[in-house]
Amino acid sequence: MTAADVDAVRAAGVSDDGIEDALAVCFGFSLIDRVADSLGFDLPPREVHAAYAERFLAEGYGNET
Repeated sequence: MTAADVDAVRAAGVSDDGIEDALAVCFGFSLIDRVADSLGFDLPPREVHAAYAERFLAEGYGNET
């Protein structure tokens, strides 16, 4: 991420708060990915994720009320 990247996103109308939120999400995913790689986690096969996709799309990921 460079200053030019941030400038381009701002030019597209994203607020500084939005940019900070996106960076926080990217940081979280990057951290989790590095920890998982360090610990040798294996991902389930694509078929396992595909089996859950329809349910997640219908019900969501959490218990939203």
